[in-house]
Amino acid sequence: MLALVTNDDGIDSPGLAVLARCAVSLGLDTVVVAPREESSGASAALHGAQEGGQLIVEQHEAPGLPAGLRSLAVAADPALITFVAAYGAFGDVPDVVLSGVNRGPNVGNAVLHSGTVGAALSGASLGMRSLAVSLDAAAPEHWDTAEHVAAHALAWLLEHPRSRRTLNINVPDVPRDGLRGLRQAPLATFGAVHARIARSDHDPGLVVRYEGTERSTEPDSDAGLLARGWATASLLLAPYADESETVPGLPGRAGQHR
Repeated sequence: MLALVTNDDGIDSPGLAVLARCAVSLGLDTVVVAPREESSGASAALHGAQEGGQLIVEQHEAPGLPAGLRSLAVAADPALITFVAAYGAFGDVPDVVLSGVNRGPNVGNAVLHSGTVGAALSGASLGMRSLAVSLDAAAPEHWDTAEHVAAHALAWLLEHPRSRRTLNINVPDVPRDGLRGLRQAPLATFGAVHARIARSDHDPGLVVRYEGTERSTEPDSDAGLLARGWATASLLLAPYADESETVPGLPGRAGQHR
């Protein structure tokens, strides 16, 4: 079974090694393919730089990886990396997509805008198991706590059949002995997400954090539980057609059915 490890923080983020170690520890063949530059807030965008009509892909070892893992940097958003991987761009088609570990939370309905979650949802829509993991700090200290929770979540994911669901995990940046546990949680009304705003070639821009008030006003949401020291798990559905209601048709020319 092959795992694709990606993120939206870029190839040099230490969060990639966390998920790579989880995959290797569970016996998965693993390849790391991540954006060449930070792509926070990219959602499921399919943007990529090209030269001569080809996507720019470079050998680049992410820091802290287990020995012998293949590691590539791509001038593309993470969802595009997942998308082209599903068509064999980096070798065999992955069975599972692991996205993160993100620096900063991805909670609430704001996950719609997350590049971390966008990459995982793209994988789910293309038939892969998918996991997104985020650590609740802009400059995390407790990567080992994220690894502990992510390994548990990945083991659960691998025991279940493929579906159009993405498992979204958020972990507080606390020591392992300070973690209250893992709880399944509904999405907060808005939540929190990071986005990168580029201004020019000479000024790479700013990383902006959008956050609602749900940490205090919605204590049982993913945002609220995370703030109180719980790791949270939310199952997200990739886009699908909801046929629970019928939209009335618009009359056309008589006898025309197509």
